Amino acid sequence: MQLEYILQTEGLVIGYDHDNQWLYVDWRGEHTKESSWAACLQMLEVMQLWHCEKILNDNSSITHQTAELSERSFGWLEQMRLAGLRYMAWVYPRNFPARKPSEESLQLIRRPLVATFDDVASACLWLRRQQSTLK
Repeated sequence: MQLEYILQTEGLVIGYDHDNQWLYVDWRGEHTKESSWAACLQMLEVMQLWHCEKILNDNSSITHQTAELSERSFGWLEQMRLAGLRYMAWVYPRNFPARKPSEESLQLIRRPLVATFDDVASACLWLRRQQSTLK
């Protein structure tokens, strides 16, 4: 994966993967509800500039997280869809207590299509198989 770095903060790195034509979002360290929401807003800003159909949302480097999906999260996903997002591969943090409720909530969302994974390799495989309309 060869990335063109777009945004680098202590808790979030966003890059464009030219080979795969998607945004790679790497969450790092500890995240609270507030820092998670700030990171989501940063993702939206980048999405509005880059108009990618696919995101590899990698949470595997998160060491602690208190956030979970909420109504605000679904509004954010709708904004991401309006900015062009069609597919998101979400790699869970290693220790994610809100996994079951998150998966149940995500089943209700049709667009963008969000699939969850335990590892980056599986997420990449799935994301590569999703058909892009930009080619």
